[in-house]
Amino acid sequence: QVQLVESGGGSVQAGGSLRLSCAASGRIQSINAMGWYRQAPGKQRELVAAITSGGSTNYVDSVKGRFTISRDNTKNTVYLQMNSLKPEDTAVYYCNADGRYYISTYSTTTKTFGSWGQGTQVTVSS
Repeated sequence: QVQLVESGGGSVQAGGSLRLSCAASGRIQSINAMGWYRQAPGKQRELVAAITSGGSTNYVDSVKGRFTISRDNTKNTVYLQMNSLKPEDTAVYYCNADGRYYISTYSTTTKTFGSWGQGTQVTVSS
């Protein structure tokens, strides 16, 4: 199917910045929405930001003005630029994407996919 690989997590002090990347690979025909979710210890996973294939974006209120999501459709990659980080941003961040993929190398038949990355830890210290 389609694999998502994240990178860019780490540890920073409050007020710092990090940039997350997530690259999709496989027999991809098209990708619709791509997004970033996060899950802090003892909390439910929440949507942080999402972007459509056309570039429309939405953000959870707590990150508006601080985080920016973008994507490079030529590289099947989505980014999350995180500025002015706060300790409450500490979580495991997961990439998500959905779209269609070719069922085999020599086939034009496609199926839908919905994939998650393995997660990357972001730790913000005060």
